[in-house]
Amino acid sequence: MAWTLVTPSSRGIGFALTRRLLQTLPTSVTIVATARLDLPGSRERLISSLDLTEAQSGRLDVQRCDVLSEASISDLAGYCKERYNDRRKDKTAHLRLGLIIPGMLVPEKAPEKIEYDVALQTLKLNLLAPMMLVKHFCGFLPRQSAKLSKLDGLPDSAVLALMSARVGSIGDNRLGGWYSYRSSKAGVNQLVKSTDIYVQMQSAANAMCIGLHPGTVKTGLSEEFWGSTPQERLFSPEFSAEKMIDVIRRLQQDGRGRCWDWGGKEVPP
Repeated sequence: MAWTLVTPSSRGIGFALTRRLLQTLPTSVTIVATARLDLPGSRERLISSLDLTEAQSGRLDVQRCDVLSEASISDLAGYCKERYNDRRKDKTAHLRLGLIIPGMLVPEKAPEKIEYDVALQTLKLNLLAPMMLVKHFCGFLPRQSAKLSKLDGLPDSAVLALMSARVGSIGDNRLGGWYSYRSSKAGVNQLVKSTDIYVQMQSAANAMCIGLHPGTVKTGLSEEFWGSTPQERLFSPEFSAEKMIDVIRRLQQDGRGRCWDWGGKEVPP
């Protein structure tokens, strides 16, 4: 059974990505979405106002996950292994797309503005949470010996995609500031590269890891900057989700281990 993971999914970009997958992926592909609280309410919001068939909505599986707790992440991984990725029961059971979304932003403008506890929380959510999700879920990607079927809406390889940002680029940093956020996203880019090296050894062309930059998206994370961002560069979550899924669908092997923006352009290291 092919399946996908979006975590977290209860709001913002993760919410939009989950809804996009519900609308575009074959009904044979299960979508595991996560929320920290109110699972029934989260599921209802994810499918509300979408013109879905019973099969499309029925394959949505909303599960609890607190991405700041490794125990919670481990519990989710155990559930997914038993329910969707037990290869003793199904040799075709593979995670075909994992979208790892955690993020927060506190834009320190000068070093004296950095607060230890806030910076630590930023690093936990933006970097350590994805790191723990990689730890517990990259083993569900198909190995080199697997025979993958083609699925509409997905690339030929399985993809583990981590949410990065253009400001995580060291080479592209011309303005400074945003110390904890920039540092955490630079760490994500390094995590992507190291994970992809490991995945390539395990899976060859059957799987890859990438970073994604969604652009400036109209979510709570970026609300402080809505007024200063040109309207043509301020995206709705739905637009950003559609574009990022398109980028994933077009991926080839030479795109692995790198960070791509919503328009398909590489974000330099």
